Amino acid sequence: MSDNEVDPNEALADEWAAALEEQDEPEAVAEAGAGELAESATFNELSAEPSTQGEVSLDAILDVPVTISMEIGRTQINIRNLLQLNQGSVVELDRLAGEPMDVMVNGTLIAQGEVVVVNEKFGIRLTDIISPADRVKRLH
Repeated sequence: MSDNEVDPNEALADEWAAALEEQDEPEAVAEAGAGELAESATFNELSAEPSTQGEVSLDAILDVPVTISMEIGRTQINIRNLLQLNQGSVVELDRLAGEPMDVMVNGTLIAQGEVVVVNEKFGIRLTDIISPADRVKRLH
């Protein structure tokens, strides 16, 4: 190591030593009876409406990835029957043909729709959006 380079371990040790000294200083002052160090905290009243000072921006979460899936139905079978499934087996689901599919985002039902085919690919046409109040009811 040359004279100009600083050992990273020494720099880290110096930072820890400085932090520990800062922690010890208020205790030493309080023990010496120098007076009150703590101040009372003041908090603003919370409101349900967004304030003009700290408006919430959705830009921060627009690039967060979510998983969207379509569910055509469900069923429950025991493991014995599951192990007997092979190519060509038919599993009966709890939905009727023509019923709308569930659209799930990260496992939460947000809409229902019908299957469509566009350019030889499957898609879904949304027919009903679940309201936030209904989503909360379904959680209970």
